[in-house]
Amino acid sequence: MSDAVHGGRRQFVATLAASAAAGFLPAARAQESNPIVLGQSCALSGLSAELGVQYHHGAQLFFDDLNSRGGVNGREVRIRVLDDGYEPERCVANTKRFIADDVFALFGYLGTPTSVAALPLIQQARIPLFAPLTGAQALRQPALRQLVFNVRASYADETALMVRQLTGLGLKKIAVFYQNDAYGQSGLEGVTAALAPEGLTPVAAATVERNSSNVKEAVQKLVAEKPDVIVQITTYAASAGFVREARAAGYGGQFYNVSFVGTAALQSALGKEAEGVVVTQVVPSPFKTTHPVTREFLAVLAKSGKNMAPNYSSMEGFLAARVLSEGLRRAASGTKLTRESLVTALDALNGQQVAGFPVAFQAQTAKSRFVELSMLTGDGKVRV
Repeated sequence: MSDAVHGGRRQFVATLAASAAAGFLPAARAQESNPIVLGQSCALSGLSAELGVQYHHGAQLFFDDLNSRGGVNGREVRIRVLDDGYEPERCVANTKRFIADDVFALFGYLGTPTSVAALPLIQQARIPLFAPLTGAQALRQPALRQLVFNVRASYADETALMVRQLTGLGLKKIAVFYQNDAYGQSGLEGVTAALAPEGLTPVAAATVERNSSNVKEAVQKLVAEKPDVIVQITTYAASAGFVREARAAGYGGQFYNVSFVGTAALQSALGKEAEGVVVTQVVPSPFKTTHPVTREFLAVLAKSGKNMAPNYSSMEGFLAARVLSEGLRRAASGTKLTRESLVTALDALNGQQVAGFPVAFQAQTAKSRFVELSMLTGDGKVRV
């Protein structure tokens, strides 16, 4: 990554920290005439920072536009974002701060191990967590029905689509390269469950540690098995490193990634070597104006004048903010806005569409959730 990108990220994180310190009002119980404050713990530093920064940018883009139009019943919606570096203990500390400061709700937490670590605090405080950036089943338990609201499809949905396509093409030797934590385990379980009806199991599996791009041993182990396809349940730095080293070792098969990898970040890391790498997507393409929410996203981006290239991660942040705003609008309509009224409004949204996107907070059929396959090209494009 270039020095300019690193410098831009450092400046962005510093700006976020200064804005949060200056603009956050801890007396959230008096929020009826004050901003609606959301707490977001995500990676703004470390090997997953691009994903966190892009998601936050997309959400902030929507809320800035919403606030310029009067917000929710005249109240601004603000995000207080704290960096956790994609580390569980830091996410727990951030969550404790949000709860102590009585933010209205939690929003856009990034990652499975971080979100799972915060769950006991979320359950104890009974504070809603909206649109965590994870597809793990642990965030989709029935007991969390009125606490965690998932906008994106699950990793089980994503890996099921992968396996259906691959086995339909006669590709049955599937290996898994996964992160050695709750995120990676969730993806491995998804692949294994999807293969089971076909009488298949992964031909091999290998791991990488969280926030590491040391993939040498995993490459040696999986390439030796000569799989048709390697499914990657990792972040973009590890995935890119694995693709490069596996190809250098002579591997000629395909690479499939779940959406959490971060499409733009992976493509940037791989450059021309991105050609043919597949990524499942859980939001519509930010480049095709055939979908209503994409048209909204691009129109708001153009109106904002911000120098921000559209990508899947910022699109997901925008979409999450868009859906939450609909819940907030309904919750505040004719009644006092409370966490309870928000939960009731969100429950009523389940099974409906917002800007053409299917809202499926609770478990339904796989067809009720948006998932599609995309393929990266060597010239920086994404084909769907």
